[in-house]
Amino acid sequence: MNVSPAPAPADAPGGPGPVSGRPARVGALMAALLVACFAFQLNASMLSPALSDMAASLHTSSMSIGNTQTAFFTSAAVFSLFLPRLGDLIGRRKVLAGMLALMVVGCVISALAGNVPVLFVGRVLQGVSGPVVPLCLIMLRSEVRAPKTYGTLLGVITAVNGGIAGVDSVAGGSLTDHFGFGAVFWTMAAVAAVGVVLVATLTPESRAAAGTTRMDWLGTLFLAVAVGTLLLALDEAGKLSAANWSYVAIMAVVAVVAFALFWRTEGRAAHPLAARHHLRRRATWSLLACTLLTMTGVFAIMNGLVPAFAQDAHAGLGMSATGSAWWTLTPYALAGFAMGPLAGRAAATWGYGRVLRIGLIGSVVSVAILAATLGADSRAWLLIGSLLVGITYAGIGNIILNGLGIVLSPDDNPGFLPGLNAGAFNLGAGVSFVILDAVQSAVHPSSATSTAGYSAAMIAGLVLIVIALAVSFLIPKPVKAEVSG
Repeated sequence: MNVSPAPAPADAPGGPGPVSGRPARVGALMAALLVACFAFQLNASMLSPALSDMAASLHTSSMSIGNTQTAFFTSAAVFSLFLPRLGDLIGRRKVLAGMLALMVVGCVISALAGNVPVLFVGRVLQGVSGPVVPLCLIMLRSEVRAPKTYGTLLGVITAVNGGIAGVDSVAGGSLTDHFGFGAVFWTMAAVAAVGVVLVATLTPESRAAAGTTRMDWLGTLFLAVAVGTLLLALDEAGKLSAANWSYVAIMAVVAVVAFALFWRTEGRAAHPLAARHHLRRRATWSLLACTLLTMTGVFAIMNGLVPAFAQDAHAGLGMSATGSAWWTLTPYALAGFAMGPLAGRAAATWGYGRVLRIGLIGSVVSVAILAATLGADSRAWLLIGSLLVGITYAGIGNIILNGLGIVLSPDDNPGFLPGLNAGAFNLGAGVSFVILDAVQSAVHPSSATSTAGYSAAMIAGLVLIVIALAVSFLIPKPVKAEVSG
């Protein structure tokens, strides 16, 4: 497929600066990008307090609702692989606005869902918005070159990815308690619709440097199949004794074959989605591995286990959806929102790698505190643990991992690494629910009053974060994005 070039500004992260057709109004640009990120974040954090109500309203199990969550993150992971690259070619503003428009459609379908299959379709469509954050960061990078300024604004945008200052989780809990889960999806749709308008009117169009005009759709297809089938295999395997292991084996084989075909295609394509020499770079595989491990370790803890424990009337504290949001998701998001800009600016001066490791070490300590204090049945300890994870992961680790995807991306393919990194974020989020839920079920399959399952799942997440910390030492220094002093 040929994509006709147009006279939009060209840019390359790390290059000398954008060639702009009109002056960038950074304030207006930030407003539009923040609303776009708000809209995406609502898909996860606003829905967390509503998961129990969704299961009850649709007369299904928590596992079925969990499958719709996995569908969302699988979709987000797949679309993240290629939409940033498509934005490089046909225009990032155009792609971002289109993603948000499809998100609106998905939210409406989910709001009207009367059964799990319809909800499943809606969540898949919402997942098209998967690469919103990296696309926003690339668009920001094309207009803001000063490392300290970009680091600070990067922190502001990415901090939203950990929760919108707690408002989203509280609103989600309140809407669920008073109107049911459908109201949550209608709110998501409204915010996404506003995002479409603001992105279309307030952001300048940008593309990658001129030269490449062809999208590698064959390579994209093979990579999407590989990632999608891998997630399906892991999701089924997470059911343990109830899993269909023949299905797992088939999906795993398809994933391996699809990736082999992707690798072969990228070696022959004139305009590859991800050139082999880029895939072999240490900056690529070390960052993707660190992101995947970190997300798998943290995400289901704060967006699944902790809210579920707070609402669990037997093993936990028996709070309402709103109450659990106030005590867990709100402090987590507030801490991350406050810390994000500081972490982004610190990365530009102290070094991205150093700040990332501070965040990962802090995340290990924070999750350990949560796991160790569940048996105390203490709201105070749950609050403290949520705040600490908010500071260390949402406010530091998440910000730096997102930023590294931008500043380490090759100049000749600026959407390459951000897209794959967004895929790793979303893949890790989906796998996190699979692995940690499987550990919880394996340790304590019954619904009796016990915290053993919750604690075991958190310990499993902690181990994954420790491995991510070890991998972080392999990530190279993004010299162009750091300054001394």
